[in-house]
Amino acid sequence: MKKTIGFIGSGNMGGAIIGGLVGSALVAPNQVIVSSQDNESLQSLKDQYAIRIADDNRQVAAEADILFLAVKPNIYNVVIDEIKTTVKEKIVIVTIAAGKSLSDIEERFGRKLKVVRAMPNTPALVGEGMTGICANEVVNVAELTDVKNIFDSFGRSEMVSEYMMDAVTGVSGSSPALVFMFIESLADGAVRGGMPRQQAYKFAAQAVLGSAKMVLETGKHPGELKDMVCSPGGTTIEAVAELEKNGFRSAVISAVQTTIDKSIGMSKPKEN
Repeated sequence: MKKTIGFIGSGNMGGAIIGGLVGSALVAPNQVIVSSQDNESLQSLKDQYAIRIADDNRQVAAEADILFLAVKPNIYNVVIDEIKTTVKEKIVIVTIAAGKSLSDIEERFGRKLKVVRAMPNTPALVGEGMTGICANEVVNVAELTDVKNIFDSFGRSEMVSEYMMDAVTGVSGSSPALVFMFIESLADGAVRGGMPRQQAYKFAAQAVLGSAKMVLETGKHPGELKDMVCSPGGTTIEAVAELEKNGFRSAVISAVQTTIDKSIGMSKPKEN
């Protein structure tokens, strides 16, 4: 990719994207330029990936062909106001914050720009991210392919309609926290049965990793894969029955819906 990729912000997600970009050789390190208020993380990224860093957000905005706004949602407006007169006319702006719609970003810049909205998740840090992507109508196919290739460099991505982005937040953006809770609970059960805790974490985490891989690679319905484990009168069906008795599925569905509702609420303008 013969483009300059800029990042404003150097947190975990920005760092994960940079790691994927450079690690996959999609771009050379000198094609990446980053600015941040966190000088320590900025220097760490430079030391790790040999990228370029800048003291000024406007320098990054001026040089970038694709610009990632990798800052917290509460300072988006501040950053955009700072750079909106500096960005190139044909720049592609990529947002990765919950609750920031394409129209919100266009309105803040005060002109029609190419905007891509994305929702990655923290497994990007280990090269197994999942990202939902949508774009406004002025982003062309080649530009969208470039952005998708960036997200694919540290996992998988799917194009979705913008109205689905809140659901993406629920099913993949926030759900790693729920999976971590599940792994911790599985490990607690094993500890209760006498297994050392660190060993229990390893068994539980690998079981979740392998199970997820089976869903992705076999193409089988999760229910069918579950049935393959449940022998008649065996141990597994007892565990399934216990989870059902305690409302496991309902609790997970409700948790995802709560996340979706919160994401929708974040996108609504605040009343004065």
